[in-house]
Amino acid sequence: MASRAADLILSGGAVYTMDAARSWADAVAVSDGRIIRRGSAAAVSELRGPDTVVLDCRNRLVLPAFQDAHVHALWGGLSRRSCDLHHLSGKREYLAAVRAYADEHPELEWIDGDGWSMEAFPSGTPHRSALDEVVSDRPVFLTNRDGHGAWANSKALELAGITAATSDPSGGRIERDPDGEPMGTLHEHAMDLVERLLPKPSLDDRCSALQDAQAYLHSLGITAWQDPAVTEEIFTAYKRVNEQGRLSARVSLDLLWERNEDESQLERLIHMREEATSGRLRASGIKFFVDGVAENFTAAMLEPYLGADGFSGDNRGMSMIEPAALARYVTLLDQHLFQIHFHAIGDRATREALDALERALKINGRRDSRHHICHLQVVQPQDIPRFRALGVVANCQPLWACDEPQMRDLTIPFLGRERAALQYPFASLHRSGATLAFGSDWTVSTPDPLEQIEVAVTRVAPQTRELAPFLPEERLTLPESLAAFTIGSAFVNRLEHVSGSIEEGKAADLAVLDRDPFDPESGPIGDASAALTVVDGTVVHQDERLDW
Repeated sequence: MASRAADLILSGGAVYTMDAARSWADAVAVSDGRIIRRGSAAAVSELRGPDTVVLDCRNRLVLPAFQDAHVHALWGGLSRRSCDLHHLSGKREYLAAVRAYADEHPELEWIDGDGWSMEAFPSGTPHRSALDEVVSDRPVFLTNRDGHGAWANSKALELAGITAATSDPSGGRIERDPDGEPMGTLHEHAMDLVERLLPKPSLDDRCSALQDAQAYLHSLGITAWQDPAVTEEIFTAYKRVNEQGRLSARVSLDLLWERNEDESQLERLIHMREEATSGRLRASGIKFFVDGVAENFTAAMLEPYLGADGFSGDNRGMSMIEPAALARYVTLLDQHLFQIHFHAIGDRATREALDALERALKINGRRDSRHHICHLQVVQPQDIPRFRALGVVANCQPLWACDEPQMRDLTIPFLGRERAALQYPFASLHRSGATLAFGSDWTVSTPDPLEQIEVAVTRVAPQTRELAPFLPEERLTLPESLAAFTIGSAFVNRLEHVSGSIEEGKAADLAVLDRDPFDPESGPIGDASAALTVVDGTVVHQDERLDW
């Protein structure tokens, strides 16, 4: 499209363009932040000038940069500064880390952190007394890795006024000892009873954490993302970083719909959307939590959970918003041209979201809404074709679709084998014609796209490659998985005309991997890493350990 000299040429590797034809090239040229040519090495080299930077990719794979369709980036940045338990395993390691963090930070009024796994404790419910043994003089509050439960010590419960007489809040549950006293495990909106007391990070701290998270995501080959459940505090940090010109990523924000409010919050949400229309930042989405999670029995199911004896009880989980109200809110937001992002784990939650979208479609008519439902742990077969029919994107978190302790101990026994076989139906959704977008849900999971892609392709976790695939009929191919993390996520981010594929005229948002995963001799996909990340033709990450 142009004959001017390139600023940057990437050659010497395989270029997987992710265009509609899924074509390949040998090299790509960039000028003024745009892709000006892709093709053979000879054709691209015609654009080499005296000042052109030429990088020899040395048989590595060049891709459009990854886009994460569901990542809590600012939370992730803050998590890395708190008592971070994500990379630890088991009660003993957690408690040692809490003790060490408290000793290192005597100035902190509260000890807060996140990342513990439910499978480390009987029934997934840790006790306050264990935390009391390591920190008793200050309150401790630790959310678990999925963010839907928390572990508090006695001091934190005391400050929050949580006793045996405290009722479970709407949309939440307090785990209790046999005598009715609180154990220290809080689920869903019961967490709010303590969390509201925590000191809030300053705006400067939030902005700094966001920039740390951005650098980390760039190091993984990610240049765009959608951040869900954005509160005023998160929004103001993004807005300031963007206004200061320090937001190098392209970011779409999904503003949190407050479940305890009604339509009166619409005016505030519209105002926030209007404040984020410059640079690389947009705030055109709304996030609904339709249910909770399966492991603590708050995911909304059509049929009851099984008890420990294998027989059904009467608990079908929680609908965080009454379905008729959800449908009314969705129709209103769709009328005001918001993109809607639903958290739905259980099959009832997915159906309630689809029903709400179907109602909005009938009332408002079809438009390019790109609403999406994320997580999709249990989906009934009859609901799978509805995604394409309603134009709904399936926003999937592939790392969860594998055999791991939380699945074995806290999920399958309480879903039952028949319902457990309906989990994470990625291939079924793809075959039905649904658009797939991939997101990590960091800090719930690693934000590394390549580990997630490995699970999508193999249905086996990188840490336990010796295990059998989990529901192998739902495996995707490598090209399908790469598409979901590039052009698929670009679609849901409304960026497919800007990035998501390597095509002339598009932004030069590129990632170079340290190997070519299409080469069967290159090793497991999840062992690959981002060697180079480029945004608008500017290098934002380069692995200096590698030769270029």
